[in-house]
Amino acid sequence: MDLRQMRYFLTLAEERNFTRAAERLHMAQPPLTRQIRALEVELGADLFVRTSKGVTLTEAGQALMSEVPNLLALAQRAKERALLASQGQTGRLDVGIFGSGVLDVIPRILARFHKQRPEVRIVLHNLTKSEQILALRERRISVGFNRLIPPEEDLVVETVLRESLVVALPAAHPLCKKSVLKISELSDQPLILYPNLPIAGLAQQVIQAFVREKAIVRVEQEVEDVLTAVALVAGGFGICVTTASSASLRLPGVVYRPLESNYLREIELSCLYRRADESPVLSAFVAVVRDFSLHTAAQAASPKAKLPAKRKA
Repeated sequence: MDLRQMRYFLTLAEERNFTRAAERLHMAQPPLTRQIRALEVELGADLFVRTSKGVTLTEAGQALMSEVPNLLALAQRAKERALLASQGQTGRLDVGIFGSGVLDVIPRILARFHKQRPEVRIVLHNLTKSEQILALRERRISVGFNRLIPPEEDLVVETVLRESLVVALPAAHPLCKKSVLKISELSDQPLILYPNLPIAGLAQQVIQAFVREKAIVRVEQEVEDVLTAVALVAGGFGICVTTASSASLRLPGVVYRPLESNYLREIELSCLYRRADESPVLSAFVAVVRDFSLHTAAQAASPKAKLPAKRKA
C-alpha cells in the first residue's frame, strides 16, 4: 500500500460510490477502479461489495477503515515535521558551555533562540575549550562558547562580545577603598588564577599583563573555573582578575572593582562551530548570536550607555 491508495480507499469508503469518490478526488472513475482493485489484490482480500447503487465495506474493508485515518494523519505529521526540520524550526541543538559565560551572556542568547524556535530541544554540555573543539570535530556538539580560541581551519570562530574585566577582592581588603584598580596596585598580591588548562586562557592573559606592567606576580591558587576562584576570594585566600559578568555571582564577602590596564582591557566571548556544517538549526542559532552581538555593540556605543546615572536628590 502507498499513501495515494490509502487516500483513494478512504474517499471511496466515505462516499460509498465510485462516481462521487472520483469527482472528489478530481480524477476519472476507471483509474480509481483500477487502484482500488490493485489494493485488494495486494492485500489478498475484497474491501468493497459492489452493488447497483454503489459500494459497501466488507469486514476486511471495515478493519482497514479503522486504521487508515490514523496512518494518513501520521504521514501528514511526518511531512510537516520534516518541513519544520528543514527550516530549522525543530530538531536538537547541542551547545558547549563553560564557566563565566554561563553567568550572563549565554543564557540570554539561548533564551532568545528558544523564544524563536520553541520546538528545538537545547542540550547543554559543560566542556573546557579543548573539549569543545574535540566535541565539535566528533559531532557531539553543534556549537560552543569560549574565550581566546586558537585558529582552527575546520572551525568558524565569531566574536559575540567583548567584556570588561574586574578585580574580585575579599570585603576586608584595603584595596576595596579604591573605586578603580590598576595592575601596579595588584603587584605582589596573592592571586587566584583560572582556568588552569593546557590551552591559553584568561590566566595567561593576566600573567602577561602583570609582566608587561612590571608588577610582581604571586600566584596563590590556580583553579579550573570562575566559581571556585571567587569562592576562594570570599574565603580570603587572595584576589582574582575576572570578567564583569562574574559579579553576578554575588558571593558574600566579595567586592568587585573595575580594572584599569594598558594591556588587559577586555576579553572576548566567541562562539565556534564546524565550517562545513549546513544544519538549518545551527544556521538559525548563529543568526540569533549575530543579532545579539550587533544589538549589544549598538547599546555599548550609545551615548546614553556612557552617561553616568543621575543621583536622586
